Amino acid sequence: MAERKPIESWLTDMDGVLIHEGTPIPGADEFIRRLKESGKPFLVLTNNSIYTPRDLAARLSGMGLEVPEECIWTSALATAKFLAGQRPGGTAYVIGEAGLTTALYQAGYVLTDNNPDYVVLGETRTYSFEALTKAIRLINAGSRFICTNPDETGPSTEGVLPATGSVAALITKATGVEPYFVGKPNPLMMREALNTAGAHSESAVMIGDRMDTDIVAGLEAGMETVLVLTGLTAAEDVERFPYRPTRVVKSIADLIALV
Repeated sequence: MAERKPIESWLTDMDGVLIHEGTPIPGADEFIRRLKESGKPFLVLTNNSIYTPRDLAARLSGMGLEVPEECIWTSALATAKFLAGQRPGGTAYVIGEAGLTTALYQAGYVLTDNNPDYVVLGETRTYSFEALTKAIRLINAGSRFICTNPDETGPSTEGVLPATGSVAALITKATGVEPYFVGKPNPLMMREALNTAGAHSESAVMIGDRMDTDIVAGLEAGMETVLVLTGLTAAEDVERFPYRPTRVVKSIADLIALV
């Protein structure tokens, strides 16, 4: 493996790396504290578009993890930045929560169901048949189809929930139109995160718990990658993939000394 530059910036997934089912993973608090003390750029990433960075910062603080809101990067923010670059001052019909609508408003978008440039599908716990029907009709009429992330299921205390990717598949089945997914594993989300942090891929690392999203996205963005075994990918699953992380560790606690 080629010699890499020393790590100057850190990107880390949230669920499965820092927290698990609403509980901090041991070592996460010390890892975040070390990052802040180091002065190095860092971002906490999530494909979940429900919450704003301020919401997430408050939720993490309630768990004992003090992450500044400017250090949180969501698929909603990545989607808004992407659309603002593609079609500045555009219009969108949005299915999602405050995390997504706020990001689009702040990017200068007008939210409307009157001939919008885009139909934007994000995460919500209240997908309605009426909203999905409207999205299908707008896409059939020519609106472009954007989805914040491809995750097909999400976790809950009661078990798995259908997520954005599953709902996107329903819309695709009804329209014949595939969405453009902005969130992980699209390396676009990683590059926008790096740009936001003022970081460079050759001296950055991505920490994640999923080979098929976090690790492949970091790899394709040219970053060093670290898989932690506190989330969805088990140690025995790593060899099944045609690509490998730079390193595999048991948990975030094993990375504290590297900050």
